[in-house]
Parts: sequence; C-alpha cells; structure tokens
Amino acid sequence: MSEAGGRGCGSPVPQRAPWSLVAATAAICLVSATSVWTVGAEPMSREEKQKLGNQVLEMFDHAYGNYMEHAYPADELMPLTCRGRVRGQEPSRGDVDDALGKFSLTLIDSLDTLVVLNKTKEFEDAVRKVLRDVNLDNDVVVSVFETNIRVLGGLLGGHSLAIMLKEKGEYMQWYNDELLQMAKQLGYKLLPAFNTTSGLPYPRINLKFGIRKPEARTGTETDTCTACAGTLILEFAALSRFTGATIFELQVRKIRLKDYERPAQLEYARKALDFLWEKRQRSSNLVGVTINIHTGDWVRKDSGVGAGIDSYYEYLLKAYVLLGDDSFLERFNTHYDAIMRYISQPPLLLDVHIHKPMLNARTWMDALLAFFPGLQVLKGDIRPAIETHEMLYQVIKKHNFLPEAFTTDFRVHWAQHPLRPEFAESTYFLYKATGDPYYLEVGKTLIENLNKYARVPCGFAAMKDVRTGSHEDRMDSFFLAEMFKYLYLLFADKEDIIFDIEDYIFTTEAHLLPLWLSTTNQSISKKNTTSEYTELDDSNFDWTCPNTQILFPNDPLYAQSIREPLKNVVDKSCPRGIIRVREESFRSGAKPPLRARDFMATNPEHLEILKKMGVSLIHLKDGRVQLVQHAIQAASSIDAEDGLRFMQEMIELSSQQQKEQQLPPRAVQIVSHPFFGRVVLTAGPAQFGLDLSKHKETRGFVASSKPYNGCSELTNPEAVMGKIALIQRGQCMFAEKARNIQNAGAIGGIVIDDNEGSSSDTAPLFQMAGDGKDTDDIKIPMLFLFSKEGSIILDAIREYEEVEVLLSDKAKDRAILKDPEMENEEQPSSENDSQNQSAEQISSSSQEVDLVDQESSEENSLNSHPESLSPADMDNAASISPSEQTSNPTENHETANLNGECTDLDNQLQEQSETEEDSNPNVSWGKKVQPIDSILADWNEDIEAFEMMEKDEL
Repeated sequence: MSEAGGRGCGSPVPQRAPWSLVAATAAICLVSATSVWTVGAEPMSREEKQKLGNQVLEMFDHAYGNYMEHAYPADELMPLTCRGRVRGQEPSRGDVDDALGKFSLTLIDSLDTLVVLNKTKEFEDAVRKVLRDVNLDNDVVVSVFETNIRVLGGLLGGHSLAIMLKEKGEYMQWYNDELLQMAKQLGYKLLPAFNTTSGLPYPRINLKFGIRKPEARTGTETDTCTACAGTLILEFAALSRFTGATIFELQVRKIRLKDYERPAQLEYARKALDFLWEKRQRSSNLVGVTINIHTGDWVRKDSGVGAGIDSYYEYLLKAYVLLGDDSFLERFNTHYDAIMRYISQPPLLLDVHIHKPMLNARTWMDALLAFFPGLQVLKGDIRPAIETHEMLYQVIKKHNFLPEAFTTDFRVHWAQHPLRPEFAESTYFLYKATGDPYYLEVGKTLIENLNKYARVPCGFAAMKDVRTGSHEDRMDSFFLAEMFKYLYLLFADKEDIIFDIEDYIFTTEAHLLPLWLSTTNQSISKKNTTSEYTELDDSNFDWTCPNTQILFPNDPLYAQSIREPLKNVVDKSCPRGIIRVREESFRSGAKPPLRARDFMATNPEHLEILKKMGVSLIHLKDGRVQLVQHAIQAASSIDAEDGLRFMQEMIELSSQQQKEQQLPPRAVQIVSHPFFGRVVLTAGPAQFGLDLSKHKETRGFVASSKPYNGCSELTNPEAVMGKIALIQRGQCMFAEKARNIQNAGAIGGIVIDDNEGSSSDTAPLFQMAGDGKDTDDIKIPMLFLFSKEGSIILDAIREYEEVEVLLSDKAKDRAILKDPEMENEEQPSSENDSQNQSAEQISSSSQEVDLVDQESSEENSLNSHPESLSPADMDNAASISPSEQTSNPTENHETANLNGECTDLDNQLQEQSETEEDSNPNVSWGKKVQPIDSILADWNEDIEAFEMMEKDEL
C-alpha cells in the first residue's frame, strides 16, 4: 500500500520546489540501501536471496496456476474445493462479496505482478484473455472502493507495463491501449456513484444500471468509510492523465470542493480542502471511520490508522508524489502530526475518539495497520516504523500469522487471517530504507509460514483461526496482487527486474503507475495558493529528503537497538505453556476452574476461588456487588488465566439480559403556541432520575441554564426555577448536570448534543448513564436530544420566547394537551416496568481525573454509539445485584486493556498501568471500573468494525 521508493537521497530539494520527476525525492524519499545495516544481523548471500526469490516465483505459480486451471474466468479461487467463486452461485458472505463483479477479478489484479516477476509471456497471454473474456457490463452490485483499487487499478497497472514492454520492442508489439480503453469504460461506469449532495461517492454501484434505478438495487446507502471515499485520487487522476479526459480527475477532486454546488469552479478544486479534510475534527485534526455521504456527519467517531481509514492517509501522501500538489503534503503532515500525538503509543497504534483524542476508543488493533510502518518509511520517520514493525513481527512469530485483530497484550481478538500483504509491504520498505538483512530474515519467515500453514493442493487458503491452523475456502485477489510482488522485490536485486521499479508509484493495491504521469495532461495548476492553509503551521513539515546521518545517527547498531527491547514483548505478556500446564493439572486430579454460570456471591468457597484468581469482591453502598480482577494479585499465571476466562464468561452471560434492559426512546413534545403538540422530538432516556414510563409526564416552559454546560452551580436559578432546563452536553457527567439544575429548582432537564449537525435520523438512539455513584438523589426527569432536534427548541425560543414542552414516554394526543383536565385520566402501566427497573440499576464507571475525558464513560448507546466507548486503561470488573447473586448475574464488566490475562507482563505496560492507577484518586482497589453498558456497546462496536473489515479488504 505504499510508494515504490524514491530516488537517491542527494541534496535537499528547496521548500515548495516546482514539481518534476526528480521531485519524488522531496519529502518522500527512501534512504538508499547502502549497507546501512545492523551489525547484529548477518548479511544474506546473493545465492540465498536468489533461492528465496525463486521460491516466491514457485509459490506464485502454484497460486496463479491453480486459479487459471480451476477458477478462471471466475473472480476468485476457492482453494479447498478447487473451484471458482462466482457471485450468486456460492452462499453469500455479505459485504465481502461486493468485491466480486463477474469480471475475472484475480486475473486483472495479477496483471502487473506477472511483469514484476519477469513472467512477460504469461502477462501477454493474460492481457489477451482479459480483452477477450472480461465483461464490465454485468448486472451486479459492486463496491466502488474495491472496484477502483482492484479492477481499475489493475487495468491501469497492466496498461502501464504493457506500454513499457512495447517500448522495449520484444513483447506486446500488438498492444494498442486496449486495457486503457477498458479502464476508461469502467471509469465512466463508476462516475454516477459521485452523484450525492456532498460529492462523496455511494459505497456501491450497479455496473449495468448505475445508482438509484429500480433495477440497480442500490443507491439507498447513507454511510461510507473514510478510506472508501478517500482512496480514489490516484487511479482516477492516472486515468485522466493517460486518456486526457479530465472528468475523472476533476470528479474525484470535486470531493475536495468546499463549495460543491458550483461545478463551474471545478478548476479551483486543487486550491480548496477536500470534503473529508473539511470535515476533520479541527481541534484534533483527526477523521472518523464512517461518514454520512449526504450530510457529512461522522457516523463513527473513532479514529486510527487501520480499517476504514488506512489508505486515506496513504493517498494523501502519494497524491503529492504523483500530482505534485503541495496541499496534499500539507494535509498529510497535519494528519501525521495528530497520529503521532494521539494514536501512536509505541510500539502500539490505538484508536482514539476524534473529539477526545486522549481517550482510547478500543484496546485492540486490527491487522490493516501493518501497512503504516511502510508509510512512515516514505515519510522518513524510521524509528517508530521499526518499533511497530517489530511488535507486529513478534505477534506473527507467536501465531504464525497476524490475526485480524489482537489486544494490547498481544492476545488474539479476531483469529482470522485472509493472507493479508500489509506486513510484507512494510518489511519491503524497511529493507529498502535500511538495507538491514534482518528484514530479509523476516521475509524468509513469511515464506516459510505461508508454505507450512497456508499452502494447500489447489493454492493458498486463508486462515480461519490462527490458533488452530484451520483454513477457510478463500484466496483473495490481493494475495496475488500484493503479497508475491512485495516478497519478490524484497529478495530481488536491481538486475533481476526487467524495468526500474523506482520509476513507478504503488497504489494501495500495489498496482504500478508511472511517475511521468505527473507532467502529463495537466489541466489544473498544482501550486496551492489558497488562504485555507494560512491556519497551518508548516514550519516543521518535511520538504527535503531524509538524511541517513539523521535516520541512523552514526550508529550501525541503531536499528537493532530499537528492536531489542521489543524482542520478547509478546512472550513476556503472554507466557507460553499455560494451556499445557493447565491440562497437566487436570490430569493430576485438580479441580476445574470456577465457571461464571456456577458462581454464587454467598458461597464462601467461591469467594476463596475468586481471591485465588485475583478477583476482588466489592460491596457497593447501594447493595450491589462489584467484581474487579487484578491479574498481578492472582496466585499463579494459571489462576490469572482462569480469572480472565471467568470475567469474560460473566460478560457473555449478561449480554442477553442487557438487551432486555435497554430503555425505549422518550418524547419531547412542544405544546405551546403555535405548535400545540404537533412537533414531537425523539429523545434519548436516562438511567437515572424520574422514570417517565412509570410516572406522570412532566410539562413546563423551557429555559437555558447558565453556564450552558450545567457543570457548576447555576448563576441564573431564578430563570430555571419551576421550568425545564436546557443544558449542553460536555465538560462533565450527565448526573452532575442533573444535580445542578435540580438544585436550582428545575423540574426537568434536556441535554442537547454539542456535536453540531447530529440527528436522531442518522445516529442510533442514545442513552445517558450515571456517574458511578448513587443517583437516587436525582428526582427530576432527564432526556437527551441530538443537535438537530435541540435546535428546533432553541429556534422556537428565539422566535416565540415562551416555549412549553411535555416530557413523556410517548407523544400525547393533542386533544389531551388542549384540556389539561384529561391528563388526570389513568394511563395504562408499562409492560416493561421490570425491564426498565433493572435497566436503571446499571453500574457506571468511576470518574476520570480529567472531566472533559469522562464523557465516554458517562455515555451509553443503545446501538453502539461511537462515543459509548470506554477508556482503554480500565480494568476487569463485573457488577452483580444482590437480588440476583445466582448463576445468572445481571451486570458484568471486563477489562479494557486486558492486562489481566497474564501475570508476566511487559515492564512498560506494567509501569504505564501503575502510573495510571496512581494518577486517579477516585479509583478504589487500584483500578478503574468500566460500566457494563460501555463494555457491551464496545462489543457491538467491535462487531460493526469487524463487518467493515470483512467488507472488501477493509
């Protein structure tokens, strides 16, 4: 997913130098591999490198040959059953099948790989097959993103190398831009996807019928991922440069228009921020994972460098290389500074919230972030690239492959591995940058593992579970497009490749586009003169080529010194042999570990077992029981392992009951003139205060509190006395807001979201939680309105001054509203009283030191609202109501950083955990406690993220 490599690192290029082919060295330059290698690694002989290179060639032949024999013209090979995967003929795999368009995907994706591997005859045959057999006019719905990077990119990469071979005079003499014409045809088929109000493309399109037509069966989507919308510029710009048809480059740049309603000014697109850039969170300079294509609102507000965002950052940097626009580099540098400030926690890369970037959004990492060290090499930031790459390598050495997701203590989170190439990519670029033979040994390990664990008679099969070694009947096209390309280039010398690889840039799918496109068919000025960038301080931006003296400060052991502390980080965090020891203890007659379904809080023997497992039992003031696990307090590593399993089982047991505890939405009805109950706003409930489903609704005039955030004693109590107070979300806990307005005499409260543009139309129902304390003192009803709904009330106040509303569990009949006497009629009781009662007793997390960062622990979403995530440094905890201290506990909490899995943790992780404990005076038992709602919302969010990752290599 990274650029093929800069040229030699000579003299620095002047700041904002005019673009030329030589300017590939400006800010984007790999260190020449001039034997700047670690003394500790033995250099690999040319014979061994050739042997490994030949082994890569044989592996490619095995995969490609079986595809052509058993699958072609199908899109992909099913290596376990030795047949092709055809859309509609095999059981649906959901969104992941959107990459398949009945256009011989694997063949097109492999075209330029054939040339890189010096298989020119096979390449010529493959091009003829594509021109003869491939149809791009199929009635099938495909992913715009996947079709762009795999098919359009594959056709353009094939065309790039076809004209190169034709110029050499031996092969492809008959070729007359046929692949380019197919690419142009496909480009026109993708253009209707951009027909949205924002310019962001629809995520899917029908190749035959386009968007929104009844036959298209698509066009109703509202969301897309950031990478899906931000990974188009290279292919579309190359298509424009190759063909001279500027519509493709302009159409993608239309995404970057601030005033997208004025298409006549498309020529100014290169001077304006793109739409995604415009929508970045201004204080953190981060972007979210998922965005609404119609409104531009962030749907998922977590941010990282992995699934859903990865190639957006990559294409900002590479667009500067290929197109020479300074603005792309400025944007990348701004984002990169934010990444290193908030997301990078060497050697980890952990997702954060875009509005609260100091707060981790999750405690696991996905495999797609493995591309990032390679991108850091292109940036010239070698040290963190070495650190993260080494951490990933240690995970691979433990599990043979990189799991789809793994925790901060390197446990498997999602066990699948679809033979992703990102780690091989970063390995190649680190070797190019350092010349360190260590990375050749890393590549050798990858080859051995692929042959030993993934190779099957009909190709290479994806791993269904890296822990068990089970296979999945799947061999994605990117395996041939990227994996073998990077592995071969890793071991190849310059003379082994029939063309100069450094004359090309790699797309995210590793397709090759020639750098000379940067001076071809330019229709727009590349110089950025817009005032939009005056806000950016680019004094620290890199405009010159990195220098080896800086990257490796006169120390041949520099790279090794960075890797050495990380060499055993995985083994230290998770000692091997625990399972084996446990099995031996069972055979020796020891009792099996306590299971959550059998636990009773009144059983002394169970309490003793909990203590042995490092699980503490805490009696709360409200009568509930809370469980907190500290692996370091366990009697042994085996007991710590049992304790973690016990806590996880508690979570699973409560998940079904948690669904029943979710509170239904409430209503805010404007009853004053001239509305008279006609306007009903959907409101989110609170887990504290007056339950509107059991008590009479609350009616009153509204008044804004001062301060508006309601986080301190109100300065205008006379204004809210006897009224319903309006307060803004943020700065403190919801329960604290409620207490402050209640003390001022308010009869109810409405919290209005501070995220401008949020709406119940596009966001999941939101539910407010307490603050971890007893909230029985809060007697008034509290409801939550998103920004759009809240603005309706605020606008009404500005226009009519006196606005009266009704807070209720459901909208009331307007006739009743006009005759208050009818309100005394008895209303039927709710059928879900018992469920609502239990929902009100959900435990909330302990307070954080920084109140600004507490919102994620106070907020709980009914449908995985992104801000319901919890701080990453919270520990295992579970709460159990004393009335339900049976085999089915109602509330459970789990550790966020999962550092309770093993006792022999890495020292750095232990020190970090201890520092966090000491810094929080409100945390009892030395640990923070995480609410069950937050955990379960985290789980739901994990599932959603996994579905996104499964969708077309995202």
